[in-house]
Amino acid sequence: MNRITKIGIFDSGVGGLTVLKSLIEEIGFEKIIYYGDTARVPYGNKDQETIIRFSLEALEFFKHFNPDLLIVACNTASAHALKAMRECSHIPIVGVIESGVQALRQRNISYEKQILVLGTEATIKSGVYDTSLRELGYTNVVNIPTNLFVSLVEENIFDGEVVEATFRYYFPPTLKPSAVILGCTHFPLLLESLQRFFGSDTLFIHSGEAIANFLQQHYHNKILQKTHNTTKSDIEFFASDNINKLKQTARNWLKNDSYYSK
Repeated sequence: MNRITKIGIFDSGVGGLTVLKSLIEEIGFEKIIYYGDTARVPYGNKDQETIIRFSLEALEFFKHFNPDLLIVACNTASAHALKAMRECSHIPIVGVIESGVQALRQRNISYEKQILVLGTEATIKSGVYDTSLRELGYTNVVNIPTNLFVSLVEENIFDGEVVEATFRYYFPPTLKPSAVILGCTHFPLLLESLQRFFGSDTLFIHSGEAIANFLQQHYHNKILQKTHNTTKSDIEFFASDNINKLKQTARNWLKNDSYYSK
């Protein structure tokens, strides 16, 4: 079987960098092409037809690079456009929702415990997380659209008074989740603040770790596990607007010497 050495990562903006970070830490891909549709972020407040159109345009972009695998790091695109993208592609396409649900299931959280799903309005309205969790037997699922989280992250605001006020706006005092699914790749950048808000006993599932584990389980015979001797990943960054800002954000967030960037 052919090894997966070159992958594409697609996100509506910079949030997919949290997925990229997990992948370059866990898996030895030789080449990674990252594309952020920064001119049209966020996807979370757009209708389904628009999300599908944007996602298919991104798929067309990646065809020029002929990757072995494409990861849709955007939860909103995974919820609304994954089926359409797969129908138009000859390469495997993996979304982040299935991997996130699988990650929660593997943690053996009791079915009656409260599970909180955070995502954009479009992701939450799609009902994909809610349906998948209830099909597995979870009976206490709370879904909250938190679009403002995307804006905070895009503005590099990860803690402080504005973040705390936003949490109080979205989360009632009665909310006591045992696990929180961060259903948007932007949200892990707020993880430390969320942990302080909900407490150390709360389990958090985020797309980066979940997708790395998913690939290791489902493509273990096709990917190279990361070791100290693994060659650095060669990463190319592309954006539909302000590529320099995306590259600067990548340098600030990744802080990792296991890759070359262009």
